[in-house]
Amino acid sequence: MILRGKVIGSEIPRFKHRWFGILEVEVGKEVYKLYMSGVAQWFVTGDEVEIILKQKPKVKDKEKILDFDDYELYKFYNGEKIKVWPLWEKEYDAKRFSPLTGELLYTYRIRAREATYESDFEAIAELEQYHYASQKEKVALWRCEKCGTIIEANTKRICPKCKSEEVHILEIKGSTPASRFLLLELENREEYEPRILAYVRVDSPIPLMHRRLPNGEVERNIREKIFPEDWFHPAFWPERIMRELYEELKKEYPRKIARQMLWEKAKWEALRTSNTAASRIARVVVHPDYRSDGLGQLSVKAALEWISERRIPEMRKRKHLVETIAQMARYNPFFEKVGFKFLWETASGRPVLYYPLTEEAKEYIERFLKEDTYAPKEGKLWKPSYGKVEPLKGSIVFKDVSKVFESSLDVKGLPSEIQQLLEAFGVRHRVIQRQVLRNLNFEIKPKELVVVVGASGSGKTTLIRLILGAAKGFWEEKFRATSGEIELPENVKVSVLIPGEFEPSFGSESILEHVYRKIKDLNAAVEILNRSGLSDAVLYRAKFNELSTGQKERAKIASLLAEKPNLILIDEFAAHLDTLTAMRVAKKASEIMREAGITAVIITHRPEVVKALDPDKVIFVGYGTAKVEEKA
Repeated sequence: MILRGKVIGSEIPRFKHRWFGILEVEVGKEVYKLYMSGVAQWFVTGDEVEIILKQKPKVKDKEKILDFDDYELYKFYNGEKIKVWPLWEKEYDAKRFSPLTGELLYTYRIRAREATYESDFEAIAELEQYHYASQKEKVALWRCEKCGTIIEANTKRICPKCKSEEVHILEIKGSTPASRFLLLELENREEYEPRILAYVRVDSPIPLMHRRLPNGEVERNIREKIFPEDWFHPAFWPERIMRELYEELKKEYPRKIARQMLWEKAKWEALRTSNTAASRIARVVVHPDYRSDGLGQLSVKAALEWISERRIPEMRKRKHLVETIAQMARYNPFFEKVGFKFLWETASGRPVLYYPLTEEAKEYIERFLKEDTYAPKEGKLWKPSYGKVEPLKGSIVFKDVSKVFESSLDVKGLPSEIQQLLEAFGVRHRVIQRQVLRNLNFEIKPKELVVVVGASGSGKTTLIRLILGAAKGFWEEKFRATSGEIELPENVKVSVLIPGEFEPSFGSESILEHVYRKIKDLNAAVEILNRSGLSDAVLYRAKFNELSTGQKERAKIASLLAEKPNLILIDEFAAHLDTLTAMRVAKKASEIMREAGITAVIITHRPEVVKALDPDKVIFVGYGTAKVEEKA
């Protein structure tokens, strides 16, 4: 059944929490109460709506009530029909492909949907806590339903005043009443995986924006000179309304009461009048363990579709444009990879990027970039800083290389009862000679990524020790071949990670300082950390001894890359990482080494890591032999 009606009732009772609201709609002589999320706050008394009933309404105290799943709701704006409920959602396959062959490596099934339930906003608070990992930072406000106490906390807790458990999340700090939230939810997840991987917060555009010119001068109201003025006005701006209302309220109420009334009145008036053709992505937060998988880009892409289809946040004017203002865009290009263009810096020096949702908006942006004196070339902000290395000038060549280890076994010096036991097995004194590698002949070409696999004790580590010994000129026995020759080009610059033997030295400095000290370029340091799987800014400031075992392993990889070698040797790559994290780190490390022209020889025992590294060659080592398999 389809019903047409109008929104009635006062504004304030309509919106209790961001996650719960009630919309009253008058249909003929009947009133329907529609239970929904806090999106109810965006309706104005008199709005025309259409209700499609999925279930018969429940009747309570002569009121007709429709629960979350009982209806669809549309609103009308200037004769256009806009879907409001159920809230927007869409499924995506987040696929990871090989940069070398294009082969599919792995796939996530992701559901993008607007935050609806209390548990959704609790998950948002938890993600914020990951992003601002600080004991002093409280990211959410909670309200006790029994006594009304407002509590600052990162997670749900018992009311400190009345000890009631009826405490509900009220607000995400930093957001505004105009904020809307989109979640990325992991489907078909394992129990140990998070439910919510990311969220995007969308607001209306900031009310005013000025541009800082290269000479330091400030050009006021820059947006209105490029785009139609009504695309950005009237924006959600309760502060302006508060100034206007205060003078009126002072005439009728004592000054203290007038101040108390201001915010509620200004907020509802701002929500009622806000109506722009642009939106602002104010926040993108991705779970730290999943950032290297491109979920930042997917989050933004989903948000753009959501904004365009549902006219987020106000659900009024058609949206032409999406803006974002973010310093982190200097260091991470995921906005630009989605298609945003960098147009200018604000008066305070923050980069502003825009994405056109319509051809009209695209034309305005292209004209500005072409004609404006100070416009950045092609709208680019981020530039890769790691760059390329001088590649090896020749191949690494093994010519009839063999390695024999010799050791002596003797029972002398052991307790007598141990000697008796060993002698019962015929063990007294013996010289053992073991041929670990026998007559190896193969070539590793410049810029190749080679993986070495084999059983424990098969000679994998010995193989890279011999390469290291040839590169560094080491004379210690374990670094020299027993026979044969290993050729390396003269310009070799090697970095090595062999756990327990050769590892980067981390002092008391932060991880970012450590990497920056080596590479001498801050942007490149951030790029290396991101590619190594340490893309949480909180980890940039952490010291090595504060990291988990898996994070320490990623920090070591970052340290090697910061040396900008043209040859990298790594033993037991990603040994302490879970399967998906290991694949993510392997893929990103493979990408940066290929882009830079680094030759890499990497040992791993994990087939999923071999797949993610996508090597040019695989060397199978065992029983003294080495079989080389080339990428087809």
